[in-house]
Formats: sequence, structure tokens, C-alpha cells
Amino acid sequence: MTKPIRSTCPYCGTGCGVLLTHTDTGLDVKGDPDHPANYGRLCSKGSALGETVGLGGRLMAPQVNGQESDWDDALQLVADKFAASIRDHGPDSVAFYLSGQLLTEDYYVANKLIKGYMGTANVDTNSRLCMASTVAGHKRAFGTDTVPQTYEDIEEADLVVLVGSNLAWCHPVLYQRLIAAKAERGTKIVVIDPRRTATCDGADMHLPLNAGSDVALFNYLLTQLYEQGALDAEFLANVNGFDDALNTAFNSDLSVTGLDPIKVKEFIKLFLCTEKTVTIFSQGVNQSSAGADKVNAILNCHLATGRIGKPGCGPLSVTGQPNAMGGREVGGLANMLACHLDIESAEHRAAVQGFWQSPCMPDTAGLKAVDMFRAVGDGRIKALWIIHTNPAVSMPDASAVRAAIKGCDFVVVSDVTGLTDTARLADVVLPATAWAEKSGTVTNTDRTISRQRAALPAPGHTRPDWAQLAEVGRRMGWSDAFDYNSEADVFREYAALSGIAGELGRDFDISGLASISNEAFDALTPTRWPISDHKNGGRFFADGQFFHSDGKAKMLAVAHRPPVARTGARYPFRLNTGRVRDQWHTMTRTALSPRLSAHLAEPFVEIHPTDARQLEIAANDLVQLRSPQGSAVMRAKITDAVQTGTLFAPIHWTGETAPAARICDTVAGEYDPVSGQPESKAAVVSATRFKAAWYGFAVTAQDVTPTADYWAKAKTQAGFRVELAGTETPEDWEKAARAMFDLPKADLQILQDRNRGVARIALHEDGILKAALFVAPDPVALMRDYAATLPGQAAGDVLTGRAPADMPNPGPTLCSCFNVGVNTILTAIETQGLMSVDAIGAALQAGTNCGSCRPEIAALLAQTKRLEAAE
Repeated sequence: MTKPIRSTCPYCGTGCGVLLTHTDTGLDVKGDPDHPANYGRLCSKGSALGETVGLGGRLMAPQVNGQESDWDDALQLVADKFAASIRDHGPDSVAFYLSGQLLTEDYYVANKLIKGYMGTANVDTNSRLCMASTVAGHKRAFGTDTVPQTYEDIEEADLVVLVGSNLAWCHPVLYQRLIAAKAERGTKIVVIDPRRTATCDGADMHLPLNAGSDVALFNYLLTQLYEQGALDAEFLANVNGFDDALNTAFNSDLSVTGLDPIKVKEFIKLFLCTEKTVTIFSQGVNQSSAGADKVNAILNCHLATGRIGKPGCGPLSVTGQPNAMGGREVGGLANMLACHLDIESAEHRAAVQGFWQSPCMPDTAGLKAVDMFRAVGDGRIKALWIIHTNPAVSMPDASAVRAAIKGCDFVVVSDVTGLTDTARLADVVLPATAWAEKSGTVTNTDRTISRQRAALPAPGHTRPDWAQLAEVGRRMGWSDAFDYNSEADVFREYAALSGIAGELGRDFDISGLASISNEAFDALTPTRWPISDHKNGGRFFADGQFFHSDGKAKMLAVAHRPPVARTGARYPFRLNTGRVRDQWHTMTRTALSPRLSAHLAEPFVEIHPTDARQLEIAANDLVQLRSPQGSAVMRAKITDAVQTGTLFAPIHWTGETAPAARICDTVAGEYDPVSGQPESKAAVVSATRFKAAWYGFAVTAQDVTPTADYWAKAKTQAGFRVELAGTETPEDWEKAARAMFDLPKADLQILQDRNRGVARIALHEDGILKAALFVAPDPVALMRDYAATLPGQAAGDVLTGRAPADMPNPGPTLCSCFNVGVNTILTAIETQGLMSVDAIGAALQAGTNCGSCRPEIAALLAQTKRLEAAE
């Protein structure tokens, strides 16, 4: 066994360290016990990383117009097309759309190329969909986009308030740090979220406020802090805007939150009496047309009480992507320059242009994501380069975005695969190195810079993103400016530029690393910025010194504004969107892992039981959601975790995995006027039962692309499982099955009752099951998890869809880390008398790694106790 390589996880912004080891069976991934973000912990996604590094589906060579090409021709075409567009239509006719999946060095080169040399600020990133409201809120309050707190504050706090954050599923390692602190020192936890999530399991209080009403709640908190004498007068001497913020807060109406006033008073008392308070916030705050105001309403309460920058007290925005922070630092957003410098400042523009010795520099902000793709759609942008993101699925009003990309004069996509909704629309697709093949740096939520190191060789003709961008810069005539030989060259230049930012009074300064050697860069350990002669690591703002020109902070007068889209007779439901525990973004990586796909293998929509009864929708029915923008179809999950009149659906499924379930097709392109962040959690939709003539379930050893009106595909250890439904019944199910699985000559078993609309078909070759299809007029009932194991096995009694009596059925996977099923847990509860989550963990390991399944285990225990009490 080789010596482990230290690297970082490529998922959320927690920034967990990983140890990568080559074994006989592949790449072994474990948590790094020495990394300060996770101390050896990993979530289910991180634990399964070794299953996602194969070469299946990888793009190995450049493609031009769907045909394989070489790098010389492909990059020359890119350079020529961008140069021609700039020459003929001006610099604002081109744009880059980047991703929080990029390493900092990739991001830096892209930002330098388009702003300093192409001469436009039309460069934005999918972080616009994630954390732009926090950026805007930070800049308004602090003068810079500064995260004041550190992860250690989670463990030092006496109260942690989670606002719009399902930390248990979206940042599981941070959640486990919080739960450990609760167990050790009695930390109180309050969750503020319209939906009851897994995070509520460990909370002392859940405040299910109405969607979009956060400002009203925190304004009320501010008034109570004032009335009950909890303000810090000494700290407020360093804060402007207090009177206006307070007067506006007094005009707020708490009733818009829909909260029980008694519970609100309990929360207020807890906040008032707990000096060491950390407020963690995430997408539920940011993804709103009032997102920046929500951020500032939270910051106002911390500024007014001086609870900021001190151990165990302050606001902590948790980012959703591995390098969203790095992207913010290099100016990867359309309204920023590198190193937290401002594009609106002539002094800052001159400093960056002078450092780069570049021919030009835009003097105004570029187009943010939503407006950028609108400009693509109406022809203002004629050349577009998309890197490591899938806007054809993830952007709001996604069907319009797909149409815009398809109609654009010239589109380049750099990615690890050509099998995405976006890459399929590109003129040129460039093969990039993937996570385990890349080398560079990332910055996590609490400003810790970590090295990502290559553990695998770059396959085929793949290249790092910074190298692709630099070569295009050279081919456009700027050879000296993009003469990098390694990612260390890029990092040194970036660190040097940050020193100029530090001299200009900015927070971001890593100039202490500007002369780092290649060897020291290779060996760089996790380091929290700033890293300079003036300051190293630590927290910001406890000294009352901020980054506005007068050195003071600013409180903002913010008032409640409801979501832009309003419910009504035609669209009566408020739709919330978000992530699930074991999937990531549009599943380009996580869908490769069978065990991650086993937890929730199909897109779903959560519906309150009262609404389901009124809609005559039963559990497992398919539901059609419609909005003014589009529609989506997904499986009904009936639960009181959502409020009446509201729905929740996950964001992950795509044209590759479930084309009818692309939920962002239903989300309007409304956005925050300050931050430009889309309102992804407050669309309005109707919901009706999908009128299917037939339902199906299929298992197959080989990948398939069905032609049904609805299908959802998931990877299994034996191949794939597929849920299906159609509005018209095929005349010949045997013919339909052979066509679906592309097995025209396979041996066939069939059980069919035409009158009942039931058919079960198994296809074999040489006595080995290749595929099976189960069809019924209602959602198919069978042991799915057992059936999913059958492809590749010897022919047997497949068509029963049931495991033999002597074979245990583990049931749906609940613990992905250790592949423990629901039935296994229920059996252990019954036979071994296990009546606590810890006891189940000791017996089965379930819930003992990342812990994100512990709330579901607790729910099973509660269900068992209720059944026993009923008996």
C-alpha cells in the first residue's frame, strides 16, 4: 500500500481533508485526522468518493461539433471565435460562466483573461445561485466580503441558531461538530426553517416561519434587544446606521412569519440571555429576492450586541461548494475584482490593471448569471465559455436557458464529461482533469486554504482548466501574461496581487505566500487567511475595526419583502427546492456511486397530508408540478415536514437521469436586486396527479435511455434501476422491452395479463439475466432493492420480484456510509431490543460515520415505539 496523499473533498464548502491511497481495487478515501475542518470525519458523499473516480463517461479528447478533435485545433478555434466576437461586436459580446468546483488557480486565470485582457466583466459563477446574497450583505455591513468567524466558534458557542440551513444533510461534518458540542457542553440549538428537516432532530427549538419572512423575525429580535437592554453601546460606537435600522425594525409586522408568538418569545429570551451565540445561515437565507436584506437583518443583531469576531459568537455563512470562497476571493463574480477589490473603484481597477500590465479593464460590473443567460438568449452575448457547471439544469427558468445556449453563436464547455444537459448543447467540449487528478488550492467556509493534490494521472488528453485558459490567452496574443508552467506559478502571482489589496486596506491578503517555492507549495498545510506580515489567521472585527472608508461597520435599515411570485388560484403552492443527503448538484459525480443512489433513488416532491387528500394524491403517485415557466414530474412523498400550501423538491435530477423532473424548469428567473441571486425557494406551482396509463420498474445490467413520458434512472451494484410511467400503453410489451434494453435476440420470459394491464418480462443471454421489466396500471409493488441486485445473475424466478424466503431483504438503504437498510434496522430493533440511536450504531454501525442518517434512525425508533404503544 502506498503512502496516503493529503487532499480535500470536492463537495460542500466545509473543506474536509481526505487521505487518498492507491489499493488493488482502486482509490481508498478516508478522512484526514489532522485537517482542522473535519479531524478525520467524512460524510456519506465523501466516504463514497472512491466509487466516483472511474473513467466511465469521461471525456478524453476535445470535441468540435460532436467530432473528436485535437487540442491545437480546438483551442485555436476557441481563441479565434472569441477574438472575432470582440473585434466585431465589442468585449461585452463574450462571457464566461464558472463554477465553485474550480480550483483557485483556475478561477484566477479565468478572471484575469476575461477582465484584464478581453476587457469585459461578463464573468459570473454558479456561486451566484449559492452565496451571492451573503457577499452583498457582508460588503454592505463590513465593507468587504469577510467571514468573521471560524469553525471553532461552533464548539465554543452556548447557542447556535441555524437559519435556512439543513446542516445535517448539506454540511454533515459541521453538524456532527455541533452535535458533539451539544453533548459535551449543552449547546442549545434553534432551527429557523419553513420545513422540518433532519437538522431539527438535534435541535431544542424549531421555528417554522413562512417562506421569505426572515427579515421580519430578525427585525423583531433587534427591537427586543433594544427594549430589553441587550445592546453593546461601546461596540455600537463603531457602527453606523443603528437608528435607521432600529426605526425600520419597529415598523415590522411579526405576524407575517406565521410563528407562534409564545415560541418566538422563547427564542428571544434564549438569544437575549446567551452571550456566546453563533448564527449559521445558508441557502434558505440567500436564495431569495430579499436575500441580501435577510443577511443584513441577521448581521444587524450581531453588530448591535457586539457579538461578532469573538470566540463562540458571531454570524457564520456556510458555503455550498468546495471553492465558492476561492471564487469570491479571485473576483470570479461579475461585480468584483480579484482579492476583494471593487470594480466600481477607479483606484482598485488601476491597481489590478497595473499589476497585470493588462491592455484594458472594465469600469462597470458585468452581467450576473440570470441576466447573462438572458443576454445569451437575445443575442447580445455571442461567445460563451462554461466551465464545470450545468446551467441548462441548475439555472432558474432552465428550459429558457437551454434554448439560449442552443441558440448562441459559439459555446465552449470545459468539463470532465460530455454527458450533461449543457455539454450536449456546446460547439466545443474540452476535456478537463477531474477532482482526483487536479492540483491547486481551495478555500473553505472559514477562510482556510487547503491543497488539493492529484492522486491519479490525467487520463487521455485531459488538461487542467488553468492550462486551457492560459493557452487560449496565449493564442489571443498575450503570451507573456499567461506564461504559466504550473499551478504554483499562478498561486504566487495571485498571492502577490493580494499584497497590493492589503496595502489598499482590504481584508484579503495572503502576500506572505507570494514567494512560496514549488516544494513548499506542494507541502502547504491548511492555513487560514489572512497570511501576511500584518495579520495571520484568526477572527475579524472583535476590535471594532471594519473595512468601510471610515473604519466602521454599517447596520442596514431593511424591511420585510415577500417573495416576488404570489400564489393564487392557478398556482396555489409555494415551492421550496434544495438538496438531499447523498447527492450533489446535478449528480455528474455522485450518480456514479451505487450506494449514494440507493438512499433516494428517484426525484420526489414532499406534500403535506392535508394537501394530498384535497388533491387526491396518494403516496407513490406521480405528481405533475406546473408553473408559468414550465413543468416537472416526480414521485409523491406525503409528509408533515412541509407546511400546508407548500411543497419541497430536490434540485439534482437532469436530462441524463430524469428529464421530466428538472425542477428548475418551474422556477422563475426572479432575483435579488442587490445581489443578483435567484429566488430558488419560492416559486409558485400547481400540483396534480400525473395521469399515467401504466407504471413500470426496470433493472438492467447495461445503461439505457428509455422513451417513456417519465423515467428516473439510478446506478446499482449490478447495473441500473429505472422507474417508468407513460400516458399511452405500448401494443406489444415484449417488443417494447427488447427495444428499451437493446436486446433483440435475448431469451425471454414473460408473464402478462392484458385485461389487468400487468406484464413482467425478463431477458436472458446464456442463462444470465440482462434486464427485467415490471409493468402495472398502478405504481409497481415489488422488492425493488432485491430486484436491483438481479442483473448479471443466473436466471431464476426473477419475475416474482421477491427475494427467496431464506434471503434477508435489507430494504431501502438508510445508512449510505455502511450500506445498512431500513429492514435491517427494524429487525435489530425488534430482535435485539435496540431502543436508542447509539445502540443501533453500536450493533450495526449505522449512523456512526457522518451521522447524517441519525435523524432517520430516530424516526424509525419513534415509529416503532408508537406502534408498540398502539398495541
